[in-house]
Amino acid sequence: MENKKIEALITKVSAAQKQFATYNQEQVDKIFHAAAIAANKARIELAIDAVNETNMGIVEDKIIKNHYAAEYIHNKYRDMKTVGVYEENLGLGYQLVYEPVGVIAAVIPTTNPTATAIFKTLIALKTRNGIIISPHPGAKNCTIKAAKVVLDAAVAAGAPKDIIAWVEDAQIQDTTDLMAAADLILATGGPGMVKSAYSSGKPALGVGAGNCPAIITELADLDVATSSIMQSNTFDNGVICATENSVIVLEKVYDKVVKLFEQKNGYVMTKKEDLDKVRKAMFKEGKYGILNPALVGQTPQTIAKITGVTIPTNTRLILCPAEKSSHDEPLAHEKLSTYVGLYKAKDFNHALAIAKDLLTMGPGHTASLWTDEIKGKAEIDLWRDSLNAGRMVVNMPSSLGAVGDMYNFQLAPSFTLGCGSWGGNSTSVNIGPQHLLNTKTVAVRRENMQWMRLPERIYHKFGCLPFALQDLKEWNCKKAFIVTDPVINELYGQKVTSVLEQLGIKYDVFADVEPNPTFATTERGVKSMKNSRPDVVIAIGGGSAMDAAKMIWLLEQHPDAKFADLAMTFNDIRKRVVKFPTMTNGVKLVCIPTTSGTGSEVTPFSVITDDKTHIKYPLADYALTPHMAIVDPELTLTVPKGGTNAPALDAMTHLFEAYVSALATDYTDPYCLQGIKTIFTYLPDAYHNGSSAVKARSKMADAATQAGMAFANAFLGLVHSMSHKIGGEFGVIHGAANSILLPYVIRYNAATLLEGGKQTYFSQYTVANALERYAEIARYCGIKGSSDAELVDNLISNVQKLSKDVELVSSFKEYFERYQLNVSEKDFLAALDKMSQDAFDDQCTPANPRIPLLTDIKQIYLDAYHGNPVQSLKK
Repeated sequence: MENKKIEALITKVSAAQKQFATYNQEQVDKIFHAAAIAANKARIELAIDAVNETNMGIVEDKIIKNHYAAEYIHNKYRDMKTVGVYEENLGLGYQLVYEPVGVIAAVIPTTNPTATAIFKTLIALKTRNGIIISPHPGAKNCTIKAAKVVLDAAVAAGAPKDIIAWVEDAQIQDTTDLMAAADLILATGGPGMVKSAYSSGKPALGVGAGNCPAIITELADLDVATSSIMQSNTFDNGVICATENSVIVLEKVYDKVVKLFEQKNGYVMTKKEDLDKVRKAMFKEGKYGILNPALVGQTPQTIAKITGVTIPTNTRLILCPAEKSSHDEPLAHEKLSTYVGLYKAKDFNHALAIAKDLLTMGPGHTASLWTDEIKGKAEIDLWRDSLNAGRMVVNMPSSLGAVGDMYNFQLAPSFTLGCGSWGGNSTSVNIGPQHLLNTKTVAVRRENMQWMRLPERIYHKFGCLPFALQDLKEWNCKKAFIVTDPVINELYGQKVTSVLEQLGIKYDVFADVEPNPTFATTERGVKSMKNSRPDVVIAIGGGSAMDAAKMIWLLEQHPDAKFADLAMTFNDIRKRVVKFPTMTNGVKLVCIPTTSGTGSEVTPFSVITDDKTHIKYPLADYALTPHMAIVDPELTLTVPKGGTNAPALDAMTHLFEAYVSALATDYTDPYCLQGIKTIFTYLPDAYHNGSSAVKARSKMADAATQAGMAFANAFLGLVHSMSHKIGGEFGVIHGAANSILLPYVIRYNAATLLEGGKQTYFSQYTVANALERYAEIARYCGIKGSSDAELVDNLISNVQKLSKDVELVSSFKEYFERYQLNVSEKDFLAALDKMSQDAFDDQCTPANPRIPLLTDIKQIYLDAYHGNPVQSLKK
């Protein structure tokens, strides 16, 4: 070979791969796991680097894509056998054996430079292949950085040091030579590059251009369809190749669909001169199929500026009406940005004819259909059999639906989507590990299974403590380990120990838990528990004691579990990279709250602070669910005002966030509504009248536990994400932070459509509905209003009034001054960017009904710092 640079790369990676080919499954899986974790941890910085270098897309969406490339790929293939015999049947007489192909040449596009690099290097490691990355010149730095993150983790886990490599300053000839020298080509990019891959003389897995046509029929849920298409096209500014590029609407519902798009800040461009300006700007040097890179991955506002058209300032998606669907109509081609073609079809057959035309400019890639799954079965069948597309997605946003495992869980997750023979590709399916050692898929949108998981026993009533503890004899407990803090131990410890003595149960007490317990505290607790050797752990106190007890209980049995891994955030608890260990030693966990706030007595959550970084980590897993909760309001009668108001607003926030969560269900909603109404009604009495307000204290205890039962299953949202970060950074009491932030986040979530916000990505969350959900809360609580917007405005006012009534401050600036924390505005601003990034990445954020932008989080922090008035939703 004349290209010495490529020859040297092939030589060293080939040698490493031959060594890697001798590894067993256990060694391969260890390396795959370590690499996925490293990529997942680097998702934010890689996303920021990608946007900065390419000037395409959206940082927050690229974070999600990087997260997906690590988490979903790992989850899908973690248990896949890729070494040796993977299937055999003696009766039928066959055996299937996997062997690696050798060295893979991987071409990475500028549109998805880090996620695609993560994806390809991970599946190469899973299959014992070597891989050489050829980055796009416009994204070389972030692509190489992503590959290096995976390589470093793989080598640390035992992989050969040269198993992943990359071409520095790759030129066109370098890429051509690399493809000719490799054993297999994994190519993602433009048509010219893919054609070159298939012309190299080596086996190639290349993918063609996308140009997904989305048909909306009369049977479709038009609100869901328009919301999802808007959601899909605005994800990373449309750079995913499966994104809808044209919307074909049946004539009978066309006007309704247009109106719904406009209500959601879509702009239908009607002026011919404006449409012609867009047409003229679409392609580089006027050549169809070669996109003008200045328009790729850009906002509608940038598109308007470049093309010289005028659009409303709040436009989220530009819809360009067209009549022709042939090759000579620029609007019929792939766009990879936030504008689409809009077609009116006379009937379903006409819609199919338009879609067929459009797919000639994106053959084999993706097609989308919106109809009723049952009533429209004949339409689905005809559509399926009429169009040539590898991914045929029904009732889902195609950008994220087609990449798999998000809106249908049989469609494999991938960042390389084959287009089959229709697109000149070698396969028509989503590329996975099996392709490195041909399917028409119809995928119908599905929701994940949901659940209601709670402690097996919950006792609640004034004075129930001694009666509930009788169950320890039923469990045959001989020794108890009590976890608490010094103050609670002094006040209430004897209430527990006296019952244990009556039952003949021995006990040891660990009373070292501090507010905001740290990992170091749990480590000390684990040592004490090991010495105690109990068969039941009893946590008594506020959320801190119960959170610490959960981690002590877990880590005593599993000392090798790594806190950093357990604290790793996830999008879907079922697909997390790090699984929590199973509790198998039979030691029970009993939680007894002495405040009405966290609900930790019934939840699978534990909030622990990292000693070194001071970051609060909300750990979540049903392995942490207590066996028994004892909610005895008698223990709360002597709680001072400072232990009543902030915890109560914490519980209130749990209820609000669980009710509007993307994971809320009919099972969790009643707890939320009843709990919110209870707190509005009884908190003032419980706060102002202390030990004499027995009924109010009892009701508040019930509401806090109901809140825990709700958010244990529906999860939380942005208020908690932001509270965790400002609490860890400046020591703000959690409930007080929630009280300050809650009004701003209610308003922010309620305005998802009003402000063109980003709807959260969970398959069961079909339409942004936070405004309606908050209005339902207001009505249930007897708050008046002539519209949903007015109801929510008045609800916010009532929340602020309640906080003021119980003497909580309304801004962080006031909080710092009241408690003399010596935090200046300069200190706050210095921490703002990091807090905002960490809040976006917090475990509570994914279930929030509106995906926050980093700039939005910063603005909420700033408003909450200054105590700025909450803007009215009424227009």
